[in-house]
Amino acid sequence: MRAYASLPAVGKEAIFYISTVIREDSHRLFGFLTIYERDLFEKLIEISGVGPKTGLAILGHMEISDLQMAVSCGNAALLSKVPGIGKKTAERLLIDLRDQFKNIPSPLPTNTLGGTAADALNALINLGYHPVRAQKAIQTVVKENGDKLDLSKMITSALRLV
Repeated sequence: MRAYASLPAVGKEAIFYISTVIREDSHRLFGFLTIYERDLFEKLIEISGVGPKTGLAILGHMEISDLQMAVSCGNAALLSKVPGIGKKTAERLLIDLRDQFKNIPSPLPTNTLGGTAADALNALINLGYHPVRAQKAIQTVVKENGDKLDLSKMITSALRLV
């Protein structure tokens, strides 16, 4: 649905980046709006236990930035919210994707938070806040106060912004 909403109006030209999946019993084509989505899909289906259906479910139910954040923070709970992904599969995905993201150039800014800020970000995500919003809130707090805040004050300040 996320990709469907991004399509141009009816009658307008659209470019799709195609991934061809060949199995013993079928030849299937999967279309994506960006090269990055196609490459990520191909990396996802290379992981043991992840087929095209699960790969599409991941890309369809999560923003790429959320997936990137879940992998960088090791947040298996966020991945297991995708239909068809259990806790064990989510943990395996985190391990395998951590290496895969290094091989795919990212169009998104990476998480540059370290130390106390990274701990505060993980705390907000574990509390259930949206990873991208939490990261923006932490970055705002760090810009305003630097790294001089302790963990509890940083989390409190960020909670006011989320």
